[in-house]
Amino acid sequence: MKFFSNPTRLLIVFFLFIILIIFSCRKETSQTLSPQDEQLANVAASESDAEAENVFNGVFDDVMGVNAEVGMGGTGLFMRSMAGNYGISATDTRTNNIDPAPSCLDVTIQKSTSGTSPFPITVTFDFGSGCLAPDGHVRKGKIITTYTDRLLHTGATATIQFEDFYIDSLYIENSTSFTITNTGTQDRLQFTLDIHAKLSKSNGNYTEWYSHKVITRIEGGLTITPLDDTMQIEGNASGKVKKNDLAVAWKAEISDPLIKKFTCRWISKGTVKISRENLSANSQWIGSLNYGNGDCDKFATLIINGITVQITLR
Repeated sequence: MKFFSNPTRLLIVFFLFIILIIFSCRKETSQTLSPQDEQLANVAASESDAEAENVFNGVFDDVMGVNAEVGMGGTGLFMRSMAGNYGISATDTRTNNIDPAPSCLDVTIQKSTSGTSPFPITVTFDFGSGCLAPDGHVRKGKIITTYTDRLLHTGATATIQFEDFYIDSLYIENSTSFTITNTGTQDRLQFTLDIHAKLSKSNGNYTEWYSHKVITRIEGGLTITPLDDTMQIEGNASGKVKKNDLAVAWKAEISDPLIKKFTCRWISKGTVKISRENLSANSQWIGSLNYGNGDCDKFATLIINGITVQITLR
């Protein structure tokens, strides 16, 4: 019987480990894949981008919706009917100046006590151990937002942090950073969103998402209610998705502006070009993710090399 010395054993283990890493990362780093793997990679990347886009668009709506002192009031989880004195004033008679929200959501507002301005204002959404909202999703944990001014004012920023936050089984890791800046003018409401996020699942799958978007109001500016507002989204994103034994680094560019309304929790129109990070610009495996023709529904269509795949939005 032949025995190996300890250094030899360690060397063998080391080389086996290196080989394992090389093969496990094959789909992420390879310049060429089989047609089946190219399709799987683009579907995974498109689902990853669409899921993150939808999650953080929802957070944007919630951050804007708390009340008319820090945002618009009445959007996202705080949505209410278009009737009455919707969002007119930051000092109306609403309890704690918060628009109606799910009873399981605890909202606290901490204002500055120095000077005459209440800003910076910190708003904490505490969903506890589980809070079922009207949109059908269960949230838990906290979202903490610090506003430098009312977000409708040019130059105002909102910095959002997540503390043990889940939406359904999707964990938004605490290291996630999300900043909203009003980069518009008095006549043109516009926001720049910068997001560095990691979204994880209990089975080990995850998405890393780096997004730079500009959201511009293109309809609804002449009324006091945001429920008739139409927002246009432009920009790009990049990231990495791990789905079972597949790992893909990808990039995405909005080719036709995305259209989002506060009255619909999904993007309803627009197109995103998505590809693996190292694909050539003229590759047949660049996917086109189409969000539809303006109808409010949870479906998008991905076309890759003539193949059509339906994507279901969160």
